[in-house]
Order: sequence, then structure tokens, then C-alpha cells
Amino acid sequence: MDIGARIAAAQLTGSARSKRQVIAGPLAGMLHDDDAWYLSGVLAADPGQPFDPDEIQWAIETIRQAFAAEGRWVHAEFVDEANPGLAEALEAQGMTIVSHLPLLVVEPGELIVPSLSAGTTVHVVSSPEEQAVANAVAAEAYEMDSADFAYKPDAADGGAVIVYVDDVPAATAAWTAVADEVSEVAGVGTIHSHRRRGLGAIATAYATQKVFELGGATLAWLTPGDDGADRVYRRLGYAPRATAVHLGDPGGHLSDLR
Repeated sequence: MDIGARIAAAQLTGSARSKRQVIAGPLAGMLHDDDAWYLSGVLAADPGQPFDPDEIQWAIETIRQAFAAEGRWVHAEFVDEANPGLAEALEAQGMTIVSHLPLLVVEPGELIVPSLSAGTTVHVVSSPEEQAVANAVAAEAYEMDSADFAYKPDAADGGAVIVYVDDVPAATAAWTAVADEVSEVAGVGTIHSHRRRGLGAIATAYATQKVFELGGATLAWLTPGDDGADRVYRRLGYAPRATAVHLGDPGGHLSDLR
């Protein structure tokens, strides 16, 4: 299985642990009990396998009906190389392709972990209290009212690190639950007063290292938010191996997918 299909399959496996599935031909609608729009979405049902174009119209209509019945907005995330043409087929059915992003990948032997300067330390979140600290850092970094990520005692279920500078919690990064030895590193954020010091790179590298060491992953991936983040991640050993494509139905939260 190539890298793109492996990541897409792991997304499907991991999502199915906490969400209800609506399988419609080549599409898998993943419905979360929480009604936050971003927790439910659409993935490819058969990563790495060709799809029947004749199934697309009824498949997306089936998904739309299932999502509408629960007040969910339809948006999709695919790995382009795992299911070539699927995004374009859905675009022909009225969905909007919002972005194509490089999907950066690293394996344990490729990871480059930056050295820490004096006064800088990195802690793995190991209690609900430390998770609250990581959430506060993330909320400030992303200018949100709050972040409500739950503490996971088993690193294979997900986790996070906090970067401290002179005992001030300044940056954080997280990893998702490991599925098929694959995990996404996400939620990288630095508080405004400590930006441009390389702390996001440190948080990313240590989160990646810990999901390998503690979570049992053998492959980590992420998608950069901009060209600057892309350059930072590549310096850590991450390299482009596939493409993430995001789609949404018009009238929903398209701006949040960009």
C-alpha cells in the first residue's frame, strides 16, 4: 500500500472508533454525536481502490440526506493520490474544492529534533491539569475562546506536548489516536508573545517523537497551514508524499477549510 492510501486508510480506521458510519458507494460519512461542525465529515470508503463514477450522484445525495437529518454540514477530506478523481467527481455534483495542500510525512529514522536552548523544556501532557494548560496555550495561539481537548492517558489514543520557556507555557502540539501505526500531528500553536523563536518547530518535533516512542506509530503526517509552516516542517525531516484535498458544500463553513 502506498503512503497516500495508507494514510487515508488510517484516517478511516481511526475515525470509525468514535463516529457512526454511513457508507454510500465510494463515500464514508462519519457522524459524531457532538454537533460541532468539524467533528463530522466525509472520507473515502475504499482508499487505494478505483471508484465507479456512476455511483457518485446517489452516494453524495445519500450522505447529504444523512447529514441533514442530524443538522450536520457536509464537508470532505481525501488523500488525492489514494482516490484519484474522486474530488473532481464530487465537484461535478455541486461540492466546492476548497484547497489542495501538501501532505508531509516523516518516519522515525527521518525525524530531526531541534536542540533546546537554555530555559526551554518540553513536557508530555500527563494529567488533566496539564491538558488544561495545553488547551489554554492552544486557545491563545488560535485566538479561540477555549480549546476543549480531553486528556488521554494512553498515548496510542492521542496526546500532546507543552513547550515551556523559563517556566512559561509557550507552545503546544498534539497527535491524534494511532491507527494502523499512523498518526496525524496537529494543533501546533505558539502564544503571541513567544512567536518567531522556533518554538512551533520544537513542539512539532517532540510531539512527533513522542507518538513514535509512546504511541507506537511508525508514520506521522501533517498538512502545513502556509508556506512558512511548510518550510519549518521540512527542516524537521517531513517531506511531501501526497496531497490532501478538502471540499465543502456551498453555504457551510467553507472559510474554515481554507
